[in-house]
Amino acid sequence: MNIWFFKLTVALYLLGTFKYLLFIILLRELLAKIAFISLSAGFVLHSITFILRYFEAGHIPVTNLHESLSFFAWAILGVYLAFYWRYRIKVLGPVVATLALILMIPAMALPKEILPLAPVLRSYWLPIHVVFAFLGNAVFALAFCTGIMYVIQEHQVKSKHIGAISRRLPSLGVLDEINYKALTFGFPLLTVGIITGSIWAQYAWGSYWSWDPKETWSLITWCLYAALLHQRLTVGWRGKKAAIMAIVGFFAILFTFLGVNLLLTGLHAYSNW
Repeated sequence: MNIWFFKLTVALYLLGTFKYLLFIILLRELLAKIAFISLSAGFVLHSITFILRYFEAGHIPVTNLHESLSFFAWAILGVYLAFYWRYRIKVLGPVVATLALILMIPAMALPKEILPLAPVLRSYWLPIHVVFAFLGNAVFALAFCTGIMYVIQEHQVKSKHIGAISRRLPSLGVLDEINYKALTFGFPLLTVGIITGSIWAQYAWGSYWSWDPKETWSLITWCLYAALLHQRLTVGWRGKKAAIMAIVGFFAILFTFLGVNLLLTGLHAYSNW
């Protein structure tokens, strides 16, 4: 049953992304409304998908690559919808929707069977660690999207070429504010995700930290965002530097999330992330 809801979710995300891209081209408010409704409806169906899969599997469905990609896309859209109600920036929708769709397409192609849970994953720390980690990553995904938009807008302003793209993007001040808000929300979530992961490691493997590749890259990612937050709070980093760091940080997140498990071997290999 959850697979049917998943397919409907992908269809709605695809429709929402397409309508948002048309809105960017044509600037018709009706297109933006249809896109937002499609993404919101898709998010609701996506939530139902996870609830159904949870009851079918008996555990939080984030234990293989299909589930992890799907959950990441769900978290990104959930964070975007929350930020939308605060800032009402329609033009952020196409970037976020495209990113979520990029995650959902391979998730749709991957095996979707529910397999028995590995013994080491049978812990109440699984949902705690995963939820905090994914929510932190999702908030940083929003910072990544605003960072890209900031770099584009800043280039337009400096070149004094206020064209169609520039008129469609929010002001540099608004983009920088969203970037900062995302950092202040995402960093604590990522921190808690790492801490709960280390506590879980102590129960599972008898050590809080074993320098496993995923642990190492999680620490590298945390240090990147810690440096960015420190520079913003103490040195007053704003604008392009902060935007570029948000972009670099998200690539570190993607490598930690996907690259480590696909390219390296370690204790986390059992989850096939």
